[in-house]
Amino acid sequence: MVVKKSSSPNKTKARKSAWIDVSYPLSNDMVNLPMDPVFPRFDWIHHPEKLHHQDYLMQMNINPHHGTHIDTPKHFTGVEVPDDTSIDKVPLDDLIGPVRVIEIKSKVSIEPEELEPYDIKAGERILFKTVNSSYYKKGKFVPEYVYVSPAAATYLSKKKVKLVGIDYLAIGGPYSDFESLGLTHMIFFNNRIWIIEVLDLSKVKAGRYEMVCLPLNIKNGDAGPSRIILRPI
Repeated sequence: MVVKKSSSPNKTKARKSAWIDVSYPLSNDMVNLPMDPVFPRFDWIHHPEKLHHQDYLMQMNINPHHGTHIDTPKHFTGVEVPDDTSIDKVPLDDLIGPVRVIEIKSKVSIEPEELEPYDIKAGERILFKTVNSSYYKKGKFVPEYVYVSPAAATYLSKKKVKLVGIDYLAIGGPYSDFESLGLTHMIFFNNRIWIIEVLDLSKVKAGRYEMVCLPLNIKNGDAGPSRIILRPI
């Protein structure tokens, strides 16, 4: 008689999660804009008092625009929306729910002509996957990133979308034209459209997803580092 060994619960294969993390880790080697006044820095420092064997702790030196984050209108002057629209007052209902990932073919900019076939509806959340998703992994800033043009920002504003995200450090551009870079932000902010920057969409296919986006609760913050996850619908 052959007795079969019962499988141990400890050896049960872990179930793979359907959620996809599209936020980049914060670290010393993260990519940042060359014009940033402070570069990200993470240090392990010796604790002055040994409390419960906690000899070391990590000290972070970042601004809220480093890594995957939400921009708010407080990031710019001259925005017509109320001054109290800071990251701690962003309605969470705007950041959690259905989202559509649209893959952009252009390697220069996102323009209305490429968006028209998608029949974008009012209230949609849109994330743009571009060639930028491969740029971030180069480990250094690429100034020729794909951006949302002012014309496309105006188009999306007229569509009354709720949120727009992109897979690089800035949603506007080109980097050599700071006026155009800022104009894209201003168009979105003046129409109460939230902006997500520095998304990792390299492993995400175009399509519809459920999104959970939770920025840090920073009082009066002009932005908030965020953990963002997607799950296919």
